[in-house]
Amino acid sequence: MGMDVRMIYRLLLPLVLLFALSSQTATAQVWLIDVEGAIGPATADHVIRGMEDAQAAAAELILLRIDTPGGLDTSMRAMIKSILATSIPVIGYVSPSGARAASAGTYLLYATHIAAMSPGTNLGAATPVQIGSPGLGKFPGAGDEDETPPLAGTAMEKKIVNDAVAYIQSLAQLRGRNSQWAEKAVREGASLSAEDALKAGVIDIMAGSAEDLLQQVHGFELEINDETVTLQTSELSIYNHPIDWRSQFLAVITDPNIAYVLMLVGIYGLIIEFYNPGFGLPGVLGAVSLLVALYAFQVLPISYAGLGLILLGIGLMTAEAFAPSFGILGLGGVVAFVIGSVMLMDTDLPAYQLALPMILAFAAFSAGLLILAMRMILRVRRRESVSGTAHLIGEQAIVEVIGNGDTFARLDGELWHVRSDCDLRLEDKVTVDAIDGLILQVSKNNGGN
Repeated sequence: MGMDVRMIYRLLLPLVLLFALSSQTATAQVWLIDVEGAIGPATADHVIRGMEDAQAAAAELILLRIDTPGGLDTSMRAMIKSILATSIPVIGYVSPSGARAASAGTYLLYATHIAAMSPGTNLGAATPVQIGSPGLGKFPGAGDEDETPPLAGTAMEKKIVNDAVAYIQSLAQLRGRNSQWAEKAVREGASLSAEDALKAGVIDIMAGSAEDLLQQVHGFELEINDETVTLQTSELSIYNHPIDWRSQFLAVITDPNIAYVLMLVGIYGLIIEFYNPGFGLPGVLGAVSLLVALYAFQVLPISYAGLGLILLGIGLMTAEAFAPSFGILGLGGVVAFVIGSVMLMDTDLPAYQLALPMILAFAAFSAGLLILAMRMILRVRRRESVSGTAHLIGEQAIVEVIGNGDTFARLDGELWHVRSDCDLRLEDKVTVDAIDGLILQVSKNNGGN
C-alpha cells in the first residue's frame, strides 16, 4: 500500500508543479518583457507575441525593459504598432544601470504610455541608419554615438530624415512628451542621460528598480482607447515573460552570419548531390538549409545585387570545373563571390553585417575546391587514353587451369585463354605480350614459379 502511495505521489508531483506554474502566470498582473540587444525579427516576434499572451492572460500592465543599441526599422515599427494597438497600459523602462535606448530604442520608448529610466542610463542618437544608399553614409544610433552625422543633402536623404522626424514627433505628441528634443535626436543624433531626460520632459519617471517604478506609477491616469484608466500598481506581482524556443530559433537563423552559412551549405549540398546523384544526404541537407536561409533573408535587409553576385560567383566556379578555361571563369567567380558577400547585407548596422573573416574563409574554401577540381581534370587529360582490352598488355597473370591442350590464366578476376612459346605449368606467373581476339599471348616470367 505504501508503494502505491509513493507511485501516485510521483505521478501527481509534475502535474502539481505545472498547475502551480500556470497559476503563477495566470495571477501575475504585470508582464515584464525584455527588449535586449539589437532589435531585429526575433526581438519583434518575442515582444509582439508576449504582448498578445499578456492580453490573453488579462494582465493589468506590460513592462518593456529596454537595453538596445538600435536595430532594424521594420522590426521597430512592427513593435510600435503592437504597442499602439494594445488595450493594456505599456511602460517603457530603460534598465538596468548602464543600459541605453539608442536609435530604435528611443522610438520604442516614445511609443509607450509611460517612459521611465534607471539612473545611469541614456537614450537618443535616433538618426536613421541609411539602407541601400552609400551616399548617406553611417549615422549614429547603431551603437556608435560618437560619430557626427552627415548633413542630409540629396532628396533621398531628406526624405528619410524627414520621415523619421515626423514619425517620432507623432509619437511624442500622442504621449505628451518633448517633441522638440525628439526632432533634435533624429536630425543631430543628440543623446540624454536619465536625469536630463527627466528634466527635459522626454521621460515621465526615473526609478531604480521595477518595484520602485510600480510604486511611483501608482495612481497615474492614462488615456487608452478613449477611456481614462487609473493605475493601481502598488501591490501587483511581476511575471518575467521568458524567450521561448521559437524566438530563440528565429534569433539564430536571422543572424546574418548564420543565414549566410546556411545559404552556402544549401548551395554546395545541392551541387554535390548533382555530382553524385543517389546518395541523398547532401541533397536533403542542402535543400533544408537553403529553404531556412531564404526564410531568414525574407526578414533581413539583404541586397539582391549582392545575392546575385554570390550566385554568379558560385556558378562561374562550377563552370570552371566542367569546362576549364585556364582559371578565367574560376578567378572571376571568386571575385564575384567576395564582392557579393560584402554587399549582401543592405544596412550599415554593425549587428547585421557579415564577418569579413567568414567571407574570406568561404572564398578560400571555394577557391580550394576549384583548384582541386582543376588538378583532377588536368591529371585525367594527361593520362593515356585506353579502351577495350588494350590495358591488359603488360599485366601479370597466374596459370590456373591446364587441360585438353588448353591453358587458362586468371587476370582481372577472369579466366583467359592463353598461349605461350614455352611450356606452362600450374601456378606459373606470366606476362601479357599481345592479344589475339580473346586469346592472350603470354611469356613466362623469369624465375618460373
